[in-house]
Order: sequence, then C-alpha cells, then structure tokens
Amino acid sequence: MEALALERKAEQNRELKERLLQLKKERNAIILAHYYQRDEVQEVADFRGDSFLLAQKAAQTDADVIVFCGVHFMGESAKILAPNKTVIIPDERAGCPMADMVNVEGLRALKRQHPKAKVVAYINTSADVKSETDICCTSANAINVINSVDSDEIIWVPDKNLGDYVSKFTSKKVIIWEGYCNTHDMLTVKDVEEMRAQYPNAQFVVHPECRPEVVKLGDFVGSTTAIIKYCKESDCKEFIVGTEDGTGYQLRMDSPDKQFHFATKYLVCPNMKVNNLKKIVKCLETMQPEIYVPEDVADKARLSLERMLQVK
Repeated sequence: MEALALERKAEQNRELKERLLQLKKERNAIILAHYYQRDEVQEVADFRGDSFLLAQKAAQTDADVIVFCGVHFMGESAKILAPNKTVIIPDERAGCPMADMVNVEGLRALKRQHPKAKVVAYINTSADVKSETDICCTSANAINVINSVDSDEIIWVPDKNLGDYVSKFTSKKVIIWEGYCNTHDMLTVKDVEEMRAQYPNAQFVVHPECRPEVVKLGDFVGSTTAIIKYCKESDCKEFIVGTEDGTGYQLRMDSPDKQFHFATKYLVCPNMKVNNLKKIVKCLETMQPEIYVPEDVADKARLSLERMLQVK
C-alpha cells in the first residue's frame, strides 16, 4: 500500500515538473529557492541560495518573472531590486515572525532616542522597515556592513542573537532590537551537549541566529552559505548542524560521503515549508500571489539594499 502511494506521488511530481518546465518557458520565468525550502522545491530551482545570493540573482536576471520560494520579505527584496519584473510567491502565508517583530513606529522612536546612530537592518525585515534604514545586511556580510558604516553608533534590527554575535567584531556601540528567529532560538545548550555525546567525532556548525550561549559552542559559526561551504571543504566527515533543516539538501548534494545530524528535530521553519511543487505550478499558471511594494517605500528601501550590495 505504502509503495503504491509513493509511486503515485512520484508520478504526480513528474507531471508537475513537466508542467513547470513548460510554464517557465511560456512566462520567461526563473525560480529562486532559499536553502530552507523543501527538497522538492530546491530540486526544481534555477538558483538555490541564502537571502543575499538570491537578492543578487533577482537584481541580475533577464527573466520577466521571478518565482521566489522563500518568505514574504524575500519576495519584497526581489521586487525592490528588480522593479520592472513580476515577482510572485507560491504561498502568501509564508511570512517571517522575526521580520514582524520590528515595525516602523518603533524604529522611528528608537532613531529619535539615538539621533547620531545609523540603522543597520538585517535583510529579514519588511520593505517598510528597510525604507527607514541606512543599510541592510545578511548574516553572510553583517560584520563587513557594520564596519563599513560611517558612524560609531549603530541601531541594529531585528535579531538580537545575530546582533550580539556581530557586536563582538566591531568597536562601534551597537543598540540591539529585541527580535529573534523562532526556529534558531529554539536550539539549546542541552540539545548540543546531548548530540555531542551521541556523535563525539562530529563538529558543531552553527548559525549566529542561535542563542549566544549556543553559538559559543560552535566549531564553526557562519551564515547558511558559509556553513555549507565549510562542511564541503572540511576534512571532517561528520557534522552536527545548528541551522534550519532544509540546508540538509545542499549539504548532502555537496558532500554525499559525509554525515549530517541536525542538532534538534525542531530546526524546521514552518513558514519556509508552506511552499511545495503544486503551489509553484499554480502560482505560475495564475501569476498570483504577486508581490507589490509601493513606489515611495521601494525607492527608499532600494537605497539600503544597494548600499549593502556595494559592500565588499
């Protein structure tokens, strides 16, 4: 019975992939998928990456249509950087709780309290918040971005864990907003210690969105892309992974001879996982849901994203 169900599912996926290829050609569309997406979504993507790489791809593509398989703020960033493209997402419910933890009113109030500070916003923020920001960053380039800013005082939004990590690499005063990633913040020291006892030969690689006491335990700390690169190039054959479990797809592709154990079964972002193959096909058929960003907001937000893209 189970074998039959799997066979049916495989057949359905084959049909969906054929339909997808046909639609991509008809629409001149490109599919961008974040590393935290389901395997079946990453498999059909033209580009897989973290939010930084995908933002760059959106800005550079010749396609007329961008299907962004990630969460809402990523689709917004793509639209801001490629205003003449049509940007659609498979499911508009794919939000980001961390991005929702900072709002324009709160940020403006903080700016009034610290008039000399420059605002650095993690890319995991809404277009409205980006429009109130001096420069954006991702976990991959956050340290370089903060050190590139012409101010000794930085307002950092919204992730307190990444903010804590980044503040250790700068002499600037960093005023940190109290947001966090629900998924990464779940990982505890106890989880890591239990996994280390179980896999004594494994190295622990961890994302700086995790709690500071967890990050401290890392053999390697870095963005999703940095973790993937490190694991690929490392001589170590076994890893305990402290980031979202969708990363496993690329890790296994790059290093089929290595073993990856996720530090807890709860490293799953429910928002990232709402997208699937069927929804990608449907959004290309209907060209909905489409991402819109008001022009005045987009123009201001674009400046902060473009400044980020210029930081080496």
